[in-house]
Amino acid sequence: MKQTTLLLLLLFPMMIWAGSVDTPVILTAGQSNADGRVPIEDLPNYITYKYCQWSYGSGDFCTATGEFQPFSPTVGRPDLGSRWGFDAVVYYLLEQQWQRPFYVIKQTMGGTAIDTACIHSTHGWYWSADTETLNGNKSLLRAFTRQIDDCIKHLPKDYDIKVLLWHQGESDMPQQEHYYDNLRAVIRYIRHHLVAVTGDKKYARLPVICGTYAQGSRQRSPKVVEALYQLAIDDPYFYVVDASDLTLLNDKLHFDARGAETLGQRVFDKLMHLCE
Repeated sequence: MKQTTLLLLLLFPMMIWAGSVDTPVILTAGQSNADGRVPIEDLPNYITYKYCQWSYGSGDFCTATGEFQPFSPTVGRPDLGSRWGFDAVVYYLLEQQWQRPFYVIKQTMGGTAIDTACIHSTHGWYWSADTETLNGNKSLLRAFTRQIDDCIKHLPKDYDIKVLLWHQGESDMPQQEHYYDNLRAVIRYIRHHLVAVTGDKKYARLPVICGTYAQGSRQRSPKVVEALYQLAIDDPYFYVVDASDLTLLNDKLHFDARGAETLGQRVFDKLMHLCE
């Protein structure tokens, strides 16, 4: 009897994370490598979706609503057509793991910076957590949190936000010395917002998984990479997944199909490690 009780106690945290007693929700945010830039024809044939539902926003390219629809990889920019990124692989692998419905709330926009001193951020949209930016009409962080609020109204009552998947930083190259403080402020803002809107203090410890950049990327900033690893030291709920060895499209910026697939697998592996 004691052995059975001990086994249940050991398994219980894993059961909760795996969604056996709740409905999992994944948050995804960032710029183009999170948005997805791999042509849809390069999506591996084995990847299909049955359970994943999503809400997608991309600044003024695609205004998100709180309603969900079956996941199908796409991006907001009409000139790009259907594209996919590493997160599409993560969702597929989660489907295989969970075998039940789960939800994704995604706000991504290519070419966007956190630091407002980076003047080339797409259409003037920024991720900055400073008050002036948040009060403006080009705040991706405000768009994201409003999207979360709207989505919560449409989620099952037993929803549980599991993790934030983040990939961004290429556009912050001109202000890379400030990236540590800027990203830390963004993560803090999202966590505090989730606590406020849900009333659940556990979201102050929301896990964040962040990928790095390919060694050959033309926008890979050493100090941005350093900032990510320093955050992983200072924040016990921030995790870095290495992408330095991954392959890129001809633009030398975005992961190609093999790179995105590999990063998706690594992010999934990190997720599974969190539930051990």
